[in-house]
Amino acid sequence: MGHREDLLEGAKRCLLAKGFVGTTARDIVKESGTNLASIGYHYGSKDALLAEAYIALVSSASADWEQASFATRPGSLERFEEVWGGVVRTMKEPGSVWRLSIEIIAMGDKMPAVRDYLAKEQAEGGRGFIAMLMGVEEAAVSDDEVATLGKFLTTMMTGLIAQYSFAPETAPSGRELTEGLRRLMKAADGAES
Repeated sequence: MGHREDLLEGAKRCLLAKGFVGTTARDIVKESGTNLASIGYHYGSKDALLAEAYIALVSSASADWEQASFATRPGSLERFEEVWGGVVRTMKEPGSVWRLSIEIIAMGDKMPAVRDYLAKEQAEGGRGFIAMLMGVEEAAVSDDEVATLGKFLTTMMTGLIAQYSFAPETAPSGRELTEGLRRLMKAADGAES
């Protein structure tokens, strides 16, 4: 591995151990076995490196359930429950990467480079959710779908992260989220009649 990869791996370990605010450039250098100049050379800044490390952690955490073979029909409520059940399982794991999202929300103004980088990546997260739910490749998801359904799903994700961060014992399961959606759909169908 080169310095760039070593820095990224060291930054990921630091994020999980200390979070965004608690991680210093010196922590990353110590953890990666590199030097301070490498951060600027390869990433431009510590914040840009931490943002990339966070995206890599999220990608890794979600890859397990994105690559899962789903037993349910794409686009169905059963698929919705299966996907969100997988998300909930990753949140329950010790040292879940999702807690870092709350830190970004709370400290975003103090970490503008991280916030701006992640804001650009948020749409792709919505695209990934849609692909899992609908059983299609991400490339097949239109920008219009990302701008509507994708935003809806990432808003749900943010709320779920907040609930698991503050009160994991009362946060919803995939089944409860699905039942809530089912009831909302039923109410909407009744209102249209």
